[in-house]
Amino acid sequence: MQTATAIFKAIQADPQNKKFTEQHIQPLYHIYQAAEILIISQAPSRKAQASMVFWNDPSGDRLRSWMGLSKDEFYHSGKIAVMPLDFYYPGKGPHGDLPPRKGFAEKWHKPLLNLMPKLQLKLLIGQYAQQYYLQTRRKKTLTETVRHYQDYLPEYFPLVHPSPLNYGWMHRNTWFEETIVPDLQQHVRTIMAE
Repeated sequence: MQTATAIFKAIQADPQNKKFTEQHIQPLYHIYQAAEILIISQAPSRKAQASMVFWNDPSGDRLRSWMGLSKDEFYHSGKIAVMPLDFYYPGKGPHGDLPPRKGFAEKWHKPLLNLMPKLQLKLLIGQYAQQYYLQTRRKKTLTETVRHYQDYLPEYFPLVHPSPLNYGWMHRNTWFEETIVPDLQQHVRTIMAE
């Protein structure tokens, strides 16, 4: 099994990431051997990559609120890992950030997951993470996948992305913050208290 350092160096040396490495941009993900909760989303935001702090943006503020965690717990508990489908900001598209690059997660997720044997819960944030990990188990829409989150427990907890771009979705789907967020907080709190 590869070490975390060896994997990090291999990611940087991968020709797929050459343009980032040449600009001295490092891959942004965060793993702990003792991690028990893993957050999987599409890719770091521009702001997160610039600061090299994951979820360092308004989306991160909302995600921490949904999880019921303080910034200190989120960043320093040693129980939270972050592994997006792409470890580099992919750029801007016509309707938000571009999708994660194809083939990236296939290369790097498995060796990193092997380093985190204590994981209890994986938060699948947004359609790309749900498509990659749930595959044919997904419902017809993201909304229905999120609504039926209990079908994927105890391993996965699918969520809508906490981006400000999704405020309209939250306004139309008030059940999410009324019923699902409290259950998410209970799952997170149970794990954090162990």
